[in-house]
Amino acid sequence: EDVQLTVSAPATIFGQQQAGICSRITAPIRRLLVRKGDKVQSGQIIAELDDRDLVAQREEAASAVVEAEANLQRIMLATLPTDIEKARGQLTIAEAALNQAQKFYDRRKQLFEQGAIPQRDLLVSETDLAQARANYEVARRSLELLQSQSQEKEVLAAKSKVQQARAHLELIETQVGFTRITSPFSGSVTEQYMFAGDMAKPDAPIVTVMNLDRAVARAQVPDEEASGVHAGAYCSFTPSDGVGASFPGRVSVVNQAVDPARRTVEVWCEIPNSDGRLRAGAFGHAVLVTGVARGSVVVPLSAVQIVEGSHRGWVMLAGDKGTAIKREVETGEIFNGKVQIKSGVSAGDPVIVEGVYGLTEGTQIRLKEGK
Repeated sequence: EDVQLTVSAPATIFGQQQAGICSRITAPIRRLLVRKGDKVQSGQIIAELDDRDLVAQREEAASAVVEAEANLQRIMLATLPTDIEKARGQLTIAEAALNQAQKFYDRRKQLFEQGAIPQRDLLVSETDLAQARANYEVARRSLELLQSQSQEKEVLAAKSKVQQARAHLELIETQVGFTRITSPFSGSVTEQYMFAGDMAKPDAPIVTVMNLDRAVARAQVPDEEASGVHAGAYCSFTPSDGVGASFPGRVSVVNQAVDPARRTVEVWCEIPNSDGRLRAGAFGHAVLVTGVARGSVVVPLSAVQIVEGSHRGWVMLAGDKGTAIKREVETGEIFNGKVQIKSGVSAGDPVIVEGVYGLTEGTQIRLKEGK
């Protein structure tokens, strides 16, 4: 008959999803809302951290945003043009003062040349003219400097300040959100490492959450037997403490690397487990289907004496002369009370299936009628 070819290997049960839930920030745990063994839903709050210092920082950051936005509005309401008009007015005043000082100097120079005033008065007029000219140059350069400035640059700088303030506020709000620690998926709390009052840290898990709706039996298949294993193939897991219990599934992962220490390939057998019968950490054996040997020779398992720990054994045949004949065989798959015979007997050979133990070669036998 057709025989399914399989590989058997020790396996341990893991959850389809598993995560050690850590805090993103360092803060004391104010409330722990779950305990070991509790079921949790995706997004459910697991723990709340002390957030008082972050709330204060958030208020400060919000005030900085308001201040930056007010500064932007002030610049956009033409502060720079107002300064330019003020500078232009100061230049007009300085120009008028310069013209007046020039006229006053010219008149005194003429009077000095006519001998009407002493030279001392002319020197005072020269000093006043020089000061008026200097004031005019200062006003002119101030106006040119303001005119050379770009209001657009001022606005861009102010907008940048607003963006920085908003980004800082968003960062603080994100950190406040980190004080509420949630479950990334639905499952069960399988480990609890911290309690209320402990200091949560990014490098230390608070709890472990595992999703066992689909259990994964991770099998360690010997390197030389793993070549026939492929994803999607049928598989099953039998717990070492489960009497006759076998859980069917499908191969989901075949590792492409060999464990250098154990010379094994890790294979995952994914098993539906909505009823929760399989628990994480359960040990047993996984059976992985690698193919089908069609038209194989099979005999009842009771007919074969198998050498323990090997694929060798012997059967007793009913000889033509009414005697028992011992025949060495190579065995294969064992299934449903049958065993595949790879070599030693052929289809149609009369194999003794009862009373084989203790039967010696050459013993006289008589076949039951109809056999």
